[in-house]
This record gives sequence, structure tokens and C-alpha cells, in this order.
Amino acid sequence: MSGSVVSSDNANSIGNDKAIRIGVLSHRGDDVTRTTWLPTAQYLSETLDGYEFKIIPLDFDEIDSVVSAGEVDFLLVNSGIYVNMEVLYRVSRIVTLNNQIADIPLNLFAGVVFSRKGRNDIRDIRSLRGKKFMAVDEISLGGFQMAWGLMHEEGLNPYKDLASISFAGTHDEVVFSVKNGYVDVGTVRSGILEKMAANGDIRLDEFKIISPVIYDGFPYIHSTTLYPEWPFSKLKHTSNQLAQDVAIALLKMGNIDASKSHHYAGWTVPLDYQLVHELFKKLNLPPYERNRGFTLSDAIKRYWKGISILIAFLLMLTIMSTWVARLNAQLKKSKRSLENQHDLILNSVCDGIYGVDTQGNCIFINRSMRQKSGWGLEDFKNSNQHELLHHTHADGTVHHLEECPVHLTFKDKQARFIEDDIFWKKDGTCFPVEYSSTPMLDHKGDAIGSVVVFRDTSERKRADEEKLKHQKEIAHMARLNTMGEMASGIAHELNQPLTAIATNSYACIQMIESGGIEQDKLVDTLETIGIQAEHSGEIIKQLRQFVRKEQPERSIIDINDLIIEVLLFIKSEANKANVKIIKKMDKKLYKVLAQPIQIEQVLLNLLKNAIEAMQAIHKSHRTLTIKTEVAGGNAVVVTVQDSGPGIDDTIKDGLFDPFITSKNDGLGLGLSISQGIIESHQGKLYLHSNDRGGTVFRFTLPVASKVNDVNKKLLSGQGLSSKKLVE
Repeated sequence: MSGSVVSSDNANSIGNDKAIRIGVLSHRGDDVTRTTWLPTAQYLSETLDGYEFKIIPLDFDEIDSVVSAGEVDFLLVNSGIYVNMEVLYRVSRIVTLNNQIADIPLNLFAGVVFSRKGRNDIRDIRSLRGKKFMAVDEISLGGFQMAWGLMHEEGLNPYKDLASISFAGTHDEVVFSVKNGYVDVGTVRSGILEKMAANGDIRLDEFKIISPVIYDGFPYIHSTTLYPEWPFSKLKHTSNQLAQDVAIALLKMGNIDASKSHHYAGWTVPLDYQLVHELFKKLNLPPYERNRGFTLSDAIKRYWKGISILIAFLLMLTIMSTWVARLNAQLKKSKRSLENQHDLILNSVCDGIYGVDTQGNCIFINRSMRQKSGWGLEDFKNSNQHELLHHTHADGTVHHLEECPVHLTFKDKQARFIEDDIFWKKDGTCFPVEYSSTPMLDHKGDAIGSVVVFRDTSERKRADEEKLKHQKEIAHMARLNTMGEMASGIAHELNQPLTAIATNSYACIQMIESGGIEQDKLVDTLETIGIQAEHSGEIIKQLRQFVRKEQPERSIIDINDLIIEVLLFIKSEANKANVKIIKKMDKKLYKVLAQPIQIEQVLLNLLKNAIEAMQAIHKSHRTLTIKTEVAGGNAVVVTVQDSGPGIDDTIKDGLFDPFITSKNDGLGLGLSISQGIIESHQGKLYLHSNDRGGTVFRFTLPVASKVNDVNKKLLSGQGLSSKKLVE
């Protein structure tokens, strides 16, 4: 449609300030139609207050649908279309158009049949047989139907006797097609050729008029009988009062400039359109096509849009049905494939997998589940999975159903991972497992069961035990190696008290042999011998304790006391290296639960590394600081800081990895072993950044839970803070 059309809201009246739509047949194109009839719309808008008239160009095939829907209020179309609208939709004419020809008003028009000049083979209407013919539109009165009437009188059927018949849509296009030789013959309404010649588009001497007719007073060349001009009509819903006002206004505009400038003289009273009715009856055209019977061709012509939609719908339905059938076949095939893949995947996984419903009944198991547990799916038909797999803990206590992780999973829809549990086999034995329990959800998000994936951890537990045993052996060898390296220093520590014992013993002998025994002096000498003997015994005791294989039990210890004992071992080596040891130990320190020998090994390793690292700097700058403090009330922190050159950046990231060392003759196991010991105590060993140079190692140990409350009371009683933090 050429423009947006709004139908009237009221079938009986049209209110003020309302847009009035005038539908106009656009037989020469929309632009020409608007240019021609816009002044008339403006004239009506200015004449009738409260209304705004608008021109709506309509193509031939749009008129029927627009009028039937009431989307325009007035209609200006050719006489043939009007006759159809009058019969079908009770459209009524109110005035008839007057054309302006050299100051002569004309309210009649005709059709003209023409060819190119020089076509001697085309002399009259009968000679059109076998020619290519072009008209404006099938429902154009002057552009086709009048010429069809001529051919009918001569016994010609344009749809059968012509070589071809085509419709251009506009009069101008028909004229140009004949001029350019695209067709042999064309027909347009009278006056079109003269208007195009006046505009310079064509020359009249280029064309030949077929069967020309001359009527007195009619200035246009034409070939058919004269018919009444276009009527200006109102639609059924348009009010009679408005139609009367419009008719009066149009009848009064005959001499205004607006009409003269567009080659029409205005309007006259409505003419008689009986000639048009007779023509349509003769040609069996709507609304009189019933006389010749309603054929399939008529049905297709009238209902071609609906038929096309129906055919398209049926075709689409057929395609969709075929497509859906193919999809169903593919889905069934895919479903079988997925089921096979599902079984293949389940059975190819080494971990055991089984699923249970919300009643705890097992609904599927994989091959690994059967192999590891001995249970088959048939064993779960009459028994809940918990009764077969989870009924008892490792210590022999009953595992209640309401505590079962698998049962809880589909109750609260929360996934769970159990690191250490046991499953019972069909033969009555159990095996350690770790497993995950994940809820199965339906499309609504409701739980319909749980999926359990478990792994037998028997081999891993044995491997962990072997690893722990091996680590203990390595740690023991490291201590022996450390004692070997410190042998000379320990010998020196033992040599001093032994020498003192020997010297004082000789002194006692001399005093006895001389006979001049001074009892007080002898007692002092013997006390000195006893003290030195105890000191030697303590060193030997600590040495024997350090090099023996540690026991698995842990005890509550004071880390400060442990540091004092380790410093006995390291003192000689520190003195030899001119290293000054600074102790900053918190006397109100919490006690910890640990294996003393292992913690001594960590301390000794860190202290020895610090002493060796400071060999590269001047003797006067060698200081080793060991510090203890509380961290947030939950842990004890031990810091070992030296004044050496620090750790090379190239080995910082892998410092705690095995066989990574900064020593030329080191194995790189000391820090790795130390880190393993601290982590086994739930602590942490790390290298602390130090902007002031040197190296700072720290490790943390958790406070013993049994004495935690006592420690807190002790600190609070002393007015000390238990919120010391480490970086």
C-alpha cells in the first residue's frame, strides 16, 4: 500500500479535528497522484473547518482490501472500479470529475489503442490477433477494459487470441513500452498521450491510433465509446452530512486556480454509470461474473492470496512433519547411542560408581563397583545400599542411616566429599575408601537420588605408611650426618668438663697425699668434679637422644627449653665461627604438642645453615638471633635470623624442594625434611622477606589444646596480649 491508512472509528459520524483520508487510484504513479490531488485536499481542509484531508495513493490491487476494511473515508477511482465498489460495498458517488481541455470542461473519457507509427501490419482491432499487447491493469477501465470491449465486439479474446498480454501498472509505462518496441500494441485512457506530449516525454507523430473515433466536442484521440469520468464517492461509514459538505465544496471549486493548474476543471453532479455496468455484464466482469459460472480459474484469481497461504502452510506442514519424523528417528538413534556410551563410560572408569534413589535403593552400578565390592545390582533389590555398604564404622560402632552422607545428599541436595571411610564387601570384609556423593536433580531442581563415586585407598594408605617410614629413616640419617659434622665441636664440649674432672681429681689426690687436708677446700673441689660430671652426662644424654630413632608419641613441651638444649649442640660450632648468638625468647610462651627430637632436628638444621651462611662476611658482623613469640593465641612462632648475605633469588622459589641447595657440597635435603616435619605438626615453615639483609626463617606450631585455657589465663593474669601476629 502506498501510505499508512487509518480507518474511521465511527460508522455514522466523523468528529471535528479528524483526519479524513481520500483514497485515489495511482494509475500514473504515487508521486504524480500526490502532486495532482494535493491542492484539492488542501482546498477541502481550508474550506471545511475542523477537518484535515489527506491523499492516500492506492495501487489497483490495494483498493478492494482498503475499502472493505473502511480504511479511507472517500474514494476517487476510475468508473469501472467504482461500479464494483458500489455493488460490493455500497459506495455512493457524490460528484463526477470534470477534466480541463483547452478551457473545455469534460466529464467523459475513453480508451485509446495504439502502436508505433509504421506498423502497417496493424490496421484495426481484428489485426491485433497474434500480437504482443500491453495494458495498465486488469481492473483499469480506460487502461484495459474499454479496449477489451472493442476486441469482444470483433470476436477477439485478449487472453487467448493475442500472442501475449502484460500489465505495466501505470499509463506512462505502457506508452514507453510501445515506443521502445517492447510490445506491439498498447492501450491507455484518453488524454494520456496528449499530456505526455505536452510534457515533452513523447511526440504524437511517433504513434499510430488503432480504429480512431471522433465525437463532436471531445478533443482527445480515442478508440472506444465515451464513458463517464471518475466519480468522487463516499464510503458507507462516512456521515451523510460530511459527504454533503464535501460535495458542495467540490462543486464550488470549478474556477479556482488549484484545479486549473492540474488540468481538471473541477466537479459536476454525479453522472449515470449505466454504460459501465453494461460493459462489465458483456465482459462477465465483477460484479457480474456469476453469469458465466464460477470456475477454478476464477477461484484462483479471487482467492489467490488465501490459496497461496494455504499451499504454503500445507507445504510447510509437510516439511515440518518430515523434519520432525527425521528428528525423532535421530533422537531414538542418539538415545540408544548415549545409553551405550553411558554404559561404556561407567564400565571404563576405574573408580566404583553407583546411584541410589530417594529410598536408598541402588538403581545402577558399574563394573568397577562389582569388582571392588563383590555386590551386584541384584543384591540391592531387596536391601537398602546403606545396609550393605555403610552399616558399621571401622571401629565397629553402628553407622546410623540418618548419618549416612549418601542419604543426607538427596535430603539437602548438597554434594559431599568423604576423605576417609570404609565400605563393606559381600564377603564380610571391609576396605578403606574416599568418595563423593552428588545429588541427582530432575528438570524442576528436585532431588531424585544420589550418585556415589568411590576409590579404594588401600594401596595409597600402604604407600603413605611406607613413605612415612622412609621419611623417618632419612630424617634419622640426617641427624646422624649432622652429628658427624658436629663431632669435633661436641668432643670439645665434652673435653672441657672431663679435663676439669681430671684436674680436680689430681688436686684432691695431692691434698690427701700431702697430709694437710683442708676439709672445706676438698669439699669445694669434689663439688666441682660432680658438677662437671653432670654436665658431661647431660651432653651425652642429649646426644644419644638426638641420634636415636624417634618414637611416634608426641608430648607437651616448652619450645624455649628445647631451644636451650639445641644451643648446647651448636655452641661450639658458633664459637668457632665467631658467631654471636642472641636469644629473644618469650618466657610466658604457650606450650605445644610435638615430637621433641623432630623439632630439635628442624632447629639444628636452621641454626647450622645460618652459621654456614655467615662465613662469607666479616667476623665482627656475624650475629645469629633466635626468637620465640605467640601468634594470635593459637600458635607459637620461632624465628631464626642471620646477618649473612641472604638467599640467591634464583633458588628462592624452589628452596624447600629436595636436592635444591646453595652449598657447594650440600645435598639439599635439610630444608625439605624440616618442612615435612613442621607440616606434619600442622604448622608452617617459610622464608620471611627481610629488607635489612640476611636471611629470616620462621616456623609455627599450634598450641596444645589441653593447655590452651591455662596458657590464656596465665597471659591474661600477667596483663599480656595474646594477639601478637607474625608477618
